[in-house]
Amino acid sequence: MRQVLKWAAAAIAAACISASLPFAVGHADDAALASPIFGVKIPARYRDWKLIAVGEETGLDELRSVLGNATAVKAYQDGASPFPDGTVLVKLAWKRKPVAGLDGAFVTGPATTVQVMVKDSVKYAATGGWGFGRFIDGKPVDAAQHETCFACHEAHAKEQDFVFTHYAR
Repeated sequence: MRQVLKWAAAAIAAACISASLPFAVGHADDAALASPIFGVKIPARYRDWKLIAVGEETGLDELRSVLGNATAVKAYQDGASPFPDGTVLVKLAWKRKPVAGLDGAFVTGPATTVQVMVKDSVKYAATGGWGFGRFIDGKPVDAAQHETCFACHEAHAKEQDFVFTHYAR
């Protein structure tokens, strides 16, 4: 009986160690999930956030939506400018897929990117207080693509705290 208990205890310990391995490996790979330059990651549970606005990018043939965390939503509702630290915006983009039989109507097709903006005026002081992340299939794109983020926001949205999106009411 004691031998059976020893084997059972060993099996339980092995199962616990095996079960924890994916999480331990995940921590080692955390850096691989962060955007180059800024270290921004895709936020957990961002799909549960509130919708800020929708749009389309005709040049890329995409439909887009922007979601915001609670800090972002409150800032938009209060008309805060600049946005407070802790604001996080996530833009989702999909290829436009025509609806058969409805000329000019589209739905979301394959996902193209997830883009993230994080406001931290100290950490990202050199880029207007914003850190950027652009991801394809959950993985960050290369540094060269991230270098263009702030330049575009600075050129076209500097007067709105570097944010393009307006709150859809």
